Amino acid sequence: MPQTLQVRVKPAEAADDLFLKKLISQQKGVPISNIQGFTILKKSIDARGRNTWVNLTLQAYINEPLGKRQLRTFSFEEVSQSTRQVIIIGTGPAGLFAALRLIEGGIKPILLERGKDVRARRRDLAAINREGIVNPDSNYCFGEGGAGTYSDGKLFTRSQKRGDVRRILELFVRFGTDESVLYESHPHIGTNKLPQVITQMRETILRAGGEIHFEQCINELKISGGKLTAVCTKQGDSFSGDAYILATGHSARDIFELLHRNQLTIEAKPFALGVRVEHPQLLIDRTQYHCETRDPFLPPAACNWVEQVNGKGVFSFCMCPGGIIAPAATAPGELVVNGWSPSKRNNPFANSGIVVSVELNDIKTMKNQRDPLSLMQFQQQVEQTAFKAGGGNLQAPAQRLVDFCENRTSTVLPSCSYLPGITSVNLKEVLPQFIHERLQLGFKQVAQKMKSYYTNEAVLVATESRTSSPVRIPRDNEKLHHPQLSTLYPCGEGAGYAGGILSAAMDGERIAIAILQQWGLTTTLPLSVPLM
Repeated sequence: MPQTLQVRVKPAEAADDLFLKKLISQQKGVPISNIQGFTILKKSIDARGRNTWVNLTLQAYINEPLGKRQLRTFSFEEVSQSTRQVIIIGTGPAGLFAALRLIEGGIKPILLERGKDVRARRRDLAAINREGIVNPDSNYCFGEGGAGTYSDGKLFTRSQKRGDVRRILELFVRFGTDESVLYESHPHIGTNKLPQVITQMRETILRAGGEIHFEQCINELKISGGKLTAVCTKQGDSFSGDAYILATGHSARDIFELLHRNQLTIEAKPFALGVRVEHPQLLIDRTQYHCETRDPFLPPAACNWVEQVNGKGVFSFCMCPGGIIAPAATAPGELVVNGWSPSKRNNPFANSGIVVSVELNDIKTMKNQRDPLSLMQFQQQVEQTAFKAGGGNLQAPAQRLVDFCENRTSTVLPSCSYLPGITSVNLKEVLPQFIHERLQLGFKQVAQKMKSYYTNEAVLVATESRTSSPVRIPRDNEKLHHPQLSTLYPCGEGAGYAGGILSAAMDGERIAIAILQQWGLTTTLPLSVPLM
């Protein structure tokens, strides 16, 4: 029977199988020749001290053949003749994983995606980066795979009670992700690899008899007798099903407006807004690993922090080591930035969102503060201000970090990974006052703990504003459908119940299971989901 042990080793030792076998031999008191091999169950990096260590949990095979990692099997059988079908609006993680779970339950999913498939979507991303042209239906947020496809591919969540994390990770491996996501403490796929994974998911859904319709944007709801009975698209098509999963992501403002026009209950939801800060990766490595040059056996370092400033959180968000800042606007005349990294995280810069929480009492100056769309409209206004400040064509307003904190306009800006380009602007002209002041104080507080982080080698790029949905779509606590429509199931990040790829995927599965349970097809439901 395999034996489990924990070891603490140097980075180079962690990459040396023979060295690890010797450690196993010493701990277990057996000759090294008796050790047939091992698998890694957990791996994490501890850089808190002057020396950096790698913590490993190993499963050793002693006097028995090396076994394969234990992974569950998934069955996606033919569902084209199913007597029931579910319309899924959106093909982000929530929509895709809901579809896969429905297929496992014998139900046919029909997915509607306003954007294009991952291959065609690339041309629209190129147009954004090179020409500043934003296609409102196909961009970094909209299209097959959702915002997650071109947003780094982090598979990490602190919300362990949302569902079966391990199952989601194993599904990613089933569709081509490296097995390291199963044991890394902060698993990451990489933007360059995610499109292939999403493609494999799509092909599995289609082979099983599901349907996927691209370039179908919902613009009308058919409601009768407390039920959603059909959805219509601006392309002139109508789709009907036995249930409807709304998984449109955090940026689908037209969907929030559509629900509001139909007098369906939605709520303003706090979100976070700020800037994206970019440092040379070398500087972050030195700060985190306490050395001049990063050990080649260590990954590019990440840097995360949180500070309390005048009773409100200022915190880092979506750190992308070796990454790139990308234009994430979903409509012309807006300036939004996000970050991503390739699988090797080998770009020369590290970037991270630095944001401040925004609540209803922060926007008292807005005319319709009680409107459920008020925080969304506030978010949009800031993005439009940033666009104008940048001079158009998606040039982003930017300022060196120390200059920002000292209220100086930067005379010269450093190199930056943001492809449309940056232009020097005092970000006091872009950001709301309460955001600007708290960011200044937050950076200054962090400077007391990480002096090398506080440098004019770093540049702030505005605005990081799509951290989460500014709207929540309520749902019944038990059956998970909308309180007014028994066939409409709000889902994922856009509905306010997830915050990233992994939690969105789990919420998609949870909704699918709730529907199957309503139809008497399963009795298993994941643990309860706390509100975001």
